[in-house]
Amino acid sequence: MVFYEAQHGGAGTHAVRGHIVTVKGDPFVEGDDDVLVDIADGLVIIENGLITAVGPYGELSDRLTADLHVDHYPDRIITAGFVDSHVHYVQTGIIGAFGAQLIDWLNEYTFVAEQRFSDPAYAAAVAKVFFDELLRNGTTTALAFAAVYPGSVDAFFQESLRRGTRMAAGKVLMDRNAPEALLDTPQSAYDDSKALIERWHGNGRNLYAVTPRFAPTSTQEELDVAATLRRETPGALMHTHVSENLGEIAWVRSLFPTSKGYLDVYDTSGLLGPGAVLAHGVHLTLAERIRVAETHSAVAHCPTSNLFLGSGLFHVHQAKNLHHNMTVGLGTDIGAGTSFSILSTMNEAYKVAQLTQYPLDSIKMLYLGTLGGAQALGIEDKVGSLEVGKEGDVIVLDPQATDLLAFRSAQVGSLEEQLFVLATMGDDRTVAATYVGGELAYSRDGHAA
Repeated sequence: MVFYEAQHGGAGTHAVRGHIVTVKGDPFVEGDDDVLVDIADGLVIIENGLITAVGPYGELSDRLTADLHVDHYPDRIITAGFVDSHVHYVQTGIIGAFGAQLIDWLNEYTFVAEQRFSDPAYAAAVAKVFFDELLRNGTTTALAFAAVYPGSVDAFFQESLRRGTRMAAGKVLMDRNAPEALLDTPQSAYDDSKALIERWHGNGRNLYAVTPRFAPTSTQEELDVAATLRRETPGALMHTHVSENLGEIAWVRSLFPTSKGYLDVYDTSGLLGPGAVLAHGVHLTLAERIRVAETHSAVAHCPTSNLFLGSGLFHVHQAKNLHHNMTVGLGTDIGAGTSFSILSTMNEAYKVAQLTQYPLDSIKMLYLGTLGGAQALGIEDKVGSLEVGKEGDVIVLDPQATDLLAFRSAQVGSLEEQLFVLATMGDDRTVAATYVGGELAYSRDGHAA
């Protein structure tokens, strides 16, 4: 298992050969067959960090020069890097902490852990672990919470810049209902965020996300600051939580008695719209789901976290209703989530869908973990699928990663079944290699093919 330093600038030409599988649209809307790209022996050519060709090897081999090495992965699946649409890098150290319910878990573990990020050296050390885990699990893009401390954001983006990854994150905005050491003020929230935006937004492949933790920890003045920051920053995301837990919803109602509901707190503050990512959304009402779709906001579906904290079951078929189709991606929600693996997250998403009487197939799961997440972040023109013009973030999945997986894969009768087996049996061991901007960033076996 080896991690590689990014080659800054994405100079050079690189090629990856194998069984190419990607989705180029929303299968919930267009149907699986119309969005699936399946090339049994395919080639992806990446020049200066961008994909310049995708197609059958036989049709593209004449574009290969004698000095260009092709990383060939026979019997392995080549797909787009996974997109994690909601994760807390500052909670890496509390994965698996016993949780009662959301608010208890926040008070007992999260707020304690996040205070350690006042130390820049600690933040940098955790950021390294976090990025190692992302790449080891095939995640090349993530939308992450930092802590309230600006240094925690610096550590995250410095590590992203070193790796050459496309990442989004932001300083948490939180001015009430949390320990004193974790609180800012509307003015300091604005000043600190503005400085971070100037330092990091658009630096390398980094994007800034204005990040009010959630309505209960923000006054209206703080939410107004968040809206101002977003208006002033073209291309910035907005990242927060909504309707995760029934007790949380009741708390929001008591704190914002004039609002029509939890989502309305953000709506009336001017925080919804393209690039707004709302984590969880488990208990959104029909009217709220319609409003999410109308505003082109997005929801991050976090099944491992929702199950771990007993928050509830997200109804993906309601979210992807054709009459009000919400943009939905998958989130690991580390550390209430229990795995960095988007494959493992697909597994739990399938089970949650089954419990809501909806059979979630493998093409739709792949979409949620790749292009769906990219659409949620508003960067589907850059990542999320293997298409010409997009950035060369590519992963290699190994259907023979374990003895049992190899045995099961030998029995499959279709690509859809193989993808389903990978989604329900796969984990970090299934990721053989991760490429960032066309450069090998991680190899499970310690070398390129």
